[in-house]
Amino acid sequence: MEVLQVRSGVFDPEDLSLLGKIYDEVVAAIPASMRTPVNRTEIAKLVLGRTAASKAQLVLFRRLMVAIASAA
Repeated sequence: MEVLQVRSGVFDPEDLSLLGKIYDEVVAAIPASMRTPVNRTEIAKLVLGRTAASKAQLVLFRRLMVAIASAA
């Protein structure tokens, strides 16, 4: 189980790219009317809160978030 690498509060570029892709995919999955700055901030907090997760857990998290967003 590979965990994201964070050194002194700095993310590995590959891991940061993965987190960014998850964020972008979740935001794209919600209706345009819900893409407010407040909702985007909350999504970012949820994604960044998973920095201690393994990459496999992040894949599952992404699927869950997209499913929830798509149901909105």
